[in-house]
Amino acid sequence: MLAFVIVHLLVALALVFVARRNTRAAFLVAAVPPAAALGWVLAKSGPVLSGQAIDEVVEWAPAIGLELAFRLDALGVLMTVLVAGIGALVLVYSAWYFQRDSGDARRSGPLLLTFAAAMLGLVLADDLITVYVFWELTTICSFLLVGQAGVSRESRRSAMQALMITSLGGLVMLLGFVVLGEAAGTFRISALVAHPPAGPQVAVAAVLILVGAFTKSAQIPFHNWLPAAMVAPTPISAYLHAASMVKAGVFLVARLAPVFVGVVQWWLPTVLFGLATMLVGGWRAMFETDLKKLLAYGTVSQLGFIMVLVGAGTPTAAMAGATMLLAHGMFKGTLFLVVGIVDHNAGTRDVRELSGLGRKVPWVNGVAWLAAVSMAGVPPTLGFLGKEAAFTAYLRHEWVLAGLVAGSMLTVAYTARLLWGAFSTKPGVAPTEVKPVGPGLLLPTAVPAVVGVVLGVVYGVPDYLAATYASQLGNTTYHLALWHGVNVVLVCTALALVGGALLHVVRFRLAAFRRDLPRPLDAQRGYERVMGLLERVAVGVTGRLQVGSLPTYVGIILLTVLAVPGTALVLNSSVPEDLRFFDNLLQVPLAIVVVVAAVAALRSHRRLTAVLMVGVVGYGIGGLFIVDGGPDLALAQFLVETLTLVAFVFVLRRLPAHFSTGETTLRLPKMLIAAAAGTFIAFAALIFSSARQVPPISHSYLAQAEEGAGATNVVNSIIVDFRAFDTVGEISVLAVAATGVASLILASRFERRKRSTRATAVVRQPKQKEEVRD
Repeated sequence: MLAFVIVHLLVALALVFVARRNTRAAFLVAAVPPAAALGWVLAKSGPVLSGQAIDEVVEWAPAIGLELAFRLDALGVLMTVLVAGIGALVLVYSAWYFQRDSGDARRSGPLLLTFAAAMLGLVLADDLITVYVFWELTTICSFLLVGQAGVSRESRRSAMQALMITSLGGLVMLLGFVVLGEAAGTFRISALVAHPPAGPQVAVAAVLILVGAFTKSAQIPFHNWLPAAMVAPTPISAYLHAASMVKAGVFLVARLAPVFVGVVQWWLPTVLFGLATMLVGGWRAMFETDLKKLLAYGTVSQLGFIMVLVGAGTPTAAMAGATMLLAHGMFKGTLFLVVGIVDHNAGTRDVRELSGLGRKVPWVNGVAWLAAVSMAGVPPTLGFLGKEAAFTAYLRHEWVLAGLVAGSMLTVAYTARLLWGAFSTKPGVAPTEVKPVGPGLLLPTAVPAVVGVVLGVVYGVPDYLAATYASQLGNTTYHLALWHGVNVVLVCTALALVGGALLHVVRFRLAAFRRDLPRPLDAQRGYERVMGLLERVAVGVTGRLQVGSLPTYVGIILLTVLAVPGTALVLNSSVPEDLRFFDNLLQVPLAIVVVVAAVAALRSHRRLTAVLMVGVVGYGIGGLFIVDGGPDLALAQFLVETLTLVAFVFVLRRLPAHFSTGETTLRLPKMLIAAAAGTFIAFAALIFSSARQVPPISHSYLAQAEEGAGATNVVNSIIVDFRAFDTVGEISVLAVAATGVASLILASRFERRKRSTRATAVVRQPKQKEEVRD
């Protein structure tokens, strides 16, 4: 599984060079890795759906328990069909959609394949940290794909909005992962499902994880980024915002639902926010005039619908959620690609300008109808099977069932608006001119629509897949079927279809009613106000703290140290009982030299004197190192002090010799902060050194120093042999410092020569003028 992810990334890297020569070939090559991954997963699906999940673990940092863990199970198979299958079709479609050799074409192929790799890793991950890594990779790819070249202000703003909302949600989700993993003692998802943890930490983790899932899957109040992201080219919208990326949050809830069974903080928010998202998204979609915006709000509504199902924690709801996941990817992917064909070949996607396309492009019209009836829940499609299962799951929860039926009515209404707006002949609107549609655009668009109908007829396949996933939540007697008899569920389905058709008929009256409604809450306006408030707060804080004063910066750092670790140290520590003033008599005069030099540095009026006194402090500390038996540390201290002193001397040559009067004034606040910070550091040094315990690894150093390294000085052996890389780093630092000092010396010599040349030229210039006059 990891091999497929790596192959995706390597091919994406190679596509950067292929796309420079032929963008169409680049897209076709990019479709090969997802198609191969889909073929491999389908070949393994038999044993997997029989209960034999495939596990793969790659050690990342075994010393601290980090690993890349992957697992192919029923949910992984379902999501791979969407990620790899729809991804391959979108890439083939893109080869004929994008203008050849354009900047968008050269950019989109490698990025789409990189995104496919991240999504593939995400849906197959069996470790919470692995999930987070691929989760954020999808966020970065989405930002780049939505923003494209960043030429337009709208694309930059939409990409930044998507990045801000989803990445902040991802950070909150990471905190939830940490809480859950620590509470359970493992970060393996399969282990968490097998042995779900309990306790108050689990409830906290559930809420934090849901924040990340809600932001990624555009749930209220985070839904506004998805319609704004429609500025991206249509193939990108079809893949990211219909088939894969927005499914990540829903997938995460489905993946962790067996872990949080019965946790109120898990299922109640998913039901409440999911229902609200379904209703608001469907209502907004009914009145959009841009076909992509209509589908975007429809996607928001459908994601809310699926969230209600996958978060419930019951087997029947899980079956319905898995079925709707698959159905939504099929019909929404097709419909986005259909809108892309309309926009690409007709030059517009505004329903007020389109007219008569149904007769001019009948094949596109037919494909759109196949996908649309599945979205509306008309038999015998996969969408119909999913909606009937959803209604069945909530038969005993009347208020949720009523919300699902109302949301399904809105789905039928905006589906009808989509078909009417794109393909009908409208009175008073001139017929729209459209270019012929080639097979390169039509065939990839038709495949998901046909599959959605075929899986509705051959319902045993999705039933087996969904039932295998739902078995983690318990046993259920429900199975997908086209006919369950005349019952309440059938009445709900008929009510949704008829009610949705009536809503479409009275859409103009509803539009007038909507215009008269107050709009106290608006997600986009709320986002803009929050971002504006953050910007004002940031400017205010920066203006007060970043004042260009080094003493102010140091004072803020010291106050923070005193407030946070200082308070903890005072409350939880005590002075060691065996404290001695000195261990060696030589420490006393060296300490006196350090103190006197520090006071002299404070009282100095000349800059050079102050720097020299600071150097004396450093040399005195080096002497203490020698007395304490650390000649290596002392040598490093002497070298650093010497280099620093030389650097300071060269810099001070450019500054006045004396401090100004204000610079030498010792103000009371500065004195108090400095004294408190110095006391804290001294006290902390005493506490930490007295609390030091010899770890087991130190005994290993002692045992191996003479035999393994031939050294009787253990400190030397550690620095030179056991921790050689640290020493190389220290040597590099010294080399950089020495290079800087040498550069200053050479620069000063060059400046002296330059001044000397200028002075000579000034002296000679009058003589040359006199010669000219003569």
